[in-house]
Amino acid sequence: MTTNSELIWGASFFSGSLAQLIARFSGLPSVVLLLALGLFVGQAGLDLVQPEALGQGLEPLVGLLVSLVLFDGGLKLRLASRELQRTVIQLVLVRGVLGLVGGAALAHELAGLGWPLAWVFGAIALATGPTVISPMVRQMRLLPGLAQVLEAEGLILEPAAAVLALLLLQLALGALPDWPAVAELLVLRLGGGALLGALAGGLLVLLLERLPADSDGLRLQLVLGVLFLLVAGTQMLLPEGGFPAAVMAGVVVGLRLEQQATQLDELIFQLAQLAITVLFPLLAADVSWGELSPLGWGGVACVLCLMLYRWLVVQVAGLGIASLAWRDKLMLSWVAPRGIVTAAVASLFALQLDAAGVSGGGSLKGLVFLTILLSVGLQGFSAPWLAQRLGLVQVEAPSEAALDAAAGLTAGLEQQPGGEQIGALKAAE
Repeated sequence: MTTNSELIWGASFFSGSLAQLIARFSGLPSVVLLLALGLFVGQAGLDLVQPEALGQGLEPLVGLLVSLVLFDGGLKLRLASRELQRTVIQLVLVRGVLGLVGGAALAHELAGLGWPLAWVFGAIALATGPTVISPMVRQMRLLPGLAQVLEAEGLILEPAAAVLALLLLQLALGALPDWPAVAELLVLRLGGGALLGALAGGLLVLLLERLPADSDGLRLQLVLGVLFLLVAGTQMLLPEGGFPAAVMAGVVVGLRLEQQATQLDELIFQLAQLAITVLFPLLAADVSWGELSPLGWGGVACVLCLMLYRWLVVQVAGLGIASLAWRDKLMLSWVAPRGIVTAAVASLFALQLDAAGVSGGGSLKGLVFLTILLSVGLQGFSAPWLAQRLGLVQVEAPSEAALDAAAGLTAGLEQQPGGEQIGALKAAE
C-alpha cells in the first residue's frame, strides 16, 4: 500500500509514460492504456496507488493542470469557416439541452439515482474531455474538419458542464432556491470567467509582443505564470469559472499572435501531454470495483443508452447543415469519451455529498466512472476502425525521402534498356 506522496506521484508518472510507450509501439489507443494502467495500479487492481492519500492538495493541482490542457486547446482553436462555426454552435446548444435532459432521465430510470442527483449526473456527462479527444483524433488521423468540431465541442462544453454541475449540486443540497437561480449564476460564472480570460489573454499578448524572438523559455514561463494566476484567482471569485477563463485566454493569444502562438504550440502541447500522462492514471487509480458493482446492469444499460442517445442529439444538431454528410454525423455520434474533468468533478461531489450527509454520493461517482470506463474503452478501440471504414482518415502525404527515392528509381529505369521510352513518355508529359 502506497501512502508516501512522492511515491504516488512517481508511480503515476511511470504508469502514464509506460502507457504512452506501449501505445507508440503497439498502435493501441493511448487513452485506453492510460486508463487501464491506472486501474491496474489503483484500488481496482494492485492497490499500490491511493490518490486520496494526497489530501486536499490534489484538487487544486488537478485544476491547474487541466487548465493547461484547456489553454492548449484554445490556443489551437481555429474555426475559420462560417459553416464550421455554425456546426459547433448548433452541436453545443442542442447537446447542452437534450444531453442534460436525456442524461438525467436515463440516470433516474435505469441507474436508480434520485432526480436531484440525476440532474447533476446529466450535467457532468455533458463534458467530452479534450484530454481524451485530442489524443484520440490525432492518433486516428481524423479529417481536420471533424477533428476541430469534436475538440471545439469539448473545449466549450467541459467548462460549462463543470459550472452547471456544481450549481445543480448546490440546488440538490438546498444552497440554491430554484432553477432560475441556477441559470442566473451559470451565465454569471461562464460570462465572468470568459471575460477575465479575455483580459488576461490580451495582457499576455502585450507582454509576449515585447519579448525578443529567442526568448522561448521566458515566453513559456510567462504564459504559465499568467495562466495559473488567472485560473486560481478566477476560481476564488467565480467557483469553476477558471476553466472557461483558461479556454478564452488561449483563444485570444492564438488569434492575436498567430506566429508566436505557433512557436508556443509545441511547448504548451508537450506540457499538456505530460499533464494528461500523469493525471489520467492518477484519477483512474481512485476507482474501486466496490463503487461500480452496486449499480449492476442498470448502470451499464444507462451508459450504453447514453452513448446511443448521442446519435439522436447529433441528428437534431445537424439539421440544416449541408456540409455534414451521414458519415460525418455517424462519426460525431460515436466519439464522445469523458475525461479528467469528469472524473475530478465526480470525486469532489461525492465528498461534498458525504460531508452533507446526503446519500447517493457513491452511486453518483460510480456511475460517472462507469461512463468514463465504457466510453473511453469502447470508443477508444472502435473509433479508429470506424473512421477507416467511413473514409474519414487523412491520407498521409509522401515524405521527401520517398519522393527522392521515387525520382532515383525513375532515373535508374531510364538508364536501363528501353529506358529511352520512359524518358520520351516523361518528356511528352
